[in-house]
Formats: sequence, structure tokens, C-alpha cells
Amino acid sequence: MCKILITSGPTRQYLDPVRYLTNASSGRMGAALAAACIERGYEVVIISGPVNVEYPPRAKVVPVVTTDEMLARAAEIFADCDGAIGAAAPCDYQPRQVASSKIAKTGKPLTIELIETEDVVAMLGSSKRPDQWVVGFALETDDRRFRATVKLEKKHCDLIVSNGPEAIDSLDNQVELLAADGVVLDSISGSKDEVARRIIGRIQSQLIEPRLKAATP
Repeated sequence: MCKILITSGPTRQYLDPVRYLTNASSGRMGAALAAACIERGYEVVIISGPVNVEYPPRAKVVPVVTTDEMLARAAEIFADCDGAIGAAAPCDYQPRQVASSKIAKTGKPLTIELIETEDVVAMLGSSKRPDQWVVGFALETDDRRFRATVKLEKKHCDLIVSNGPEAIDSLDNQVELLAADGVVLDSISGSKDEVARRIIGRIQSQLIEPRLKAATP
């Protein structure tokens, strides 16, 4: 049975004990992808940031809060998986220093220095074995195809799904699926459940089946 790791939802990077940086990712795309994988008989492990969405009961869900936690659990779990789909929207930045107590209002501007977090999909892509695959997601506001292609190469993905900000917290999605050479394999639109089924179908034909054939004596 094929075992697939899916990252889903947002992460939180705390500024102080009560405030944090995050985004509006709902986890719906991750849940839809998990359901589509289970429909095909795959085993699914979801590493999820804080969400209200319900994941398929047959999926194993590993809850995390911060990007570092998602990175650590993904590195641990991916070693035992055939592939990974990075559908999460982890925080790209974290404060250089986290206040130990609530930051009080002073009536003056507040300056917070942010530093980049580690990239979860890039870590998976750079650490994958020849028999493993990684599919990333690229949400961009401008030059979507170009930026997705750059991310695909930089993060060592086998495929990447390009979409826009209108997908955030929406029931629908409109995506392009790009191959490792930047060629657009498919343009898909519809409900996230429908889009997920098409994406998983492409992953099956482009990544899973060729590896199964290569492993057959």
C-alpha cells in the first residue's frame, strides 16, 4: 500500500504568549487531498497546523503549531512514506525574539524584526530517496507560473501545484499542475474535492505507477 504524507493548514509563530503571526489557510485542500488518497486505497498521514476542518477518519493526524514543529515531524515521518504533498501554508517568517510576557501598548510604533523560517517542502525535496517523490504547492499573487516553476526547481519537487490567494479559506480552487521541467500537465478548476481527485490521479500516473514499475523485477 502506498503511504503518503500530507502537510496541511497554517502554522503560528508567536510574538509573545498571546499574539502570533499566521495566515488564513483553512486546511480544506489538505483534507480534500487526504480523502482523494484514501479513495484510492492509500495510507495517509496528515501533519496539520491549527484548523477547524474535519479530516477523513481513516487518516492519521499529527497536530502541530509552529513551522519548526511541522518541519521536525515531517522529517521524522517522511522517512517511512512513499511520497509527500506539501499543501500546508507554514509561516515564512518568525520573530527573531519572542517576548516572555505580553507586549504592552505604549502609544508608540512597535518594531519587530522577522527572520525566515525553514522551508518544509524544500527539506522534504532535498532529503527524498530516489524511490520517493514530493509534490509542492505554490500560492502566488503575481507571475504565478514563473514563480511556481522557480519554487519547483529550488525545492526539488517532482510536481508543483500553482494557485492564487482566492483559494484561501474557499470551497473551490483553480490550479495549474506543473511537471519537473516546468511543463503544465493540467489546468484544473472546481470544488476542492474535485480538484484534489484530479491532482491525485495525476500523481498516480506521473509518480506512483512509474516507481512501482521500476521496482518490479
